[in-house]
Amino acid sequence: MWNNVRQLNLAANALHAVLVLVLLAAGGYWLIQRPNFALREIQIDGDTEHINSPTVRAGVVGRLKGNFFTVDLDVARQAFEQMPWVRHASVRRVWPNALAVTLEEYKPLGTWGSDQLVSVDGELFTANQGELEEELPAFDGPDGTAKEVVARYSDFKKWFAPLGATPEEVTLSPRYAWTVKLSNGMQVELGRERNQDTLLDRSRRLTAAWNAVTQRWGKDIEYADLRYPNGFAIRAAGMRFISEPDKGKK
Repeated sequence: MWNNVRQLNLAANALHAVLVLVLLAAGGYWLIQRPNFALREIQIDGDTEHINSPTVRAGVVGRLKGNFFTVDLDVARQAFEQMPWVRHASVRRVWPNALAVTLEEYKPLGTWGSDQLVSVDGELFTANQGELEEELPAFDGPDGTAKEVVARYSDFKKWFAPLGATPEEVTLSPRYAWTVKLSNGMQVELGRERNQDTLLDRSRRLTAAWNAVTQRWGKDIEYADLRYPNGFAIRAAGMRFISEPDKGKK
């Protein structure tokens, strides 16, 4: 080999190339570690009604490791998505020392149980309920039923609109029986769904008779039990009226 000029030239060129690559790598490493590229700014955009700078500093900044070049954007995204109110986050680098974050917040529809909120999409999340600007409807139900309860809430709003009232509480019991508390103070027992029309039919039975009921008993109706197959029972001012007294509840 040492007598072969061509091989010696090739070996020398290879060593030179390796040396250049090592120097470039060392220079690149030195460059990306410069203080100029330390993260100095987080730009927050998007839906940020409940997100502010102190919240970001407390919940995220301490979890971001690295600089402009080395920060893990996926880890950063996860950190933002673990903040209260945040449903989705996207993170990108902004030259030379910033991150741009676009946030999507949950849209709260109501409370769920004792300590959670439920979104308009039927997703449960935890946040400071003291930050709510208005009182929201209250929901509850077995695990995994949030989307179903939210969907039924929309139905109940339409079905009970003829009464001039809106649902303030919607509860699905462990036996999958429905109870609705309306804004006029009336509690409505709808029972379990026997088929896809059960709840609608029972609601219509009450709304169709509402004028007659209020004319006889007044508008201060405290309770309505719709679980009878062909009638319902009400309670108003200490009195009880049963439209079908000989029928059993279901």
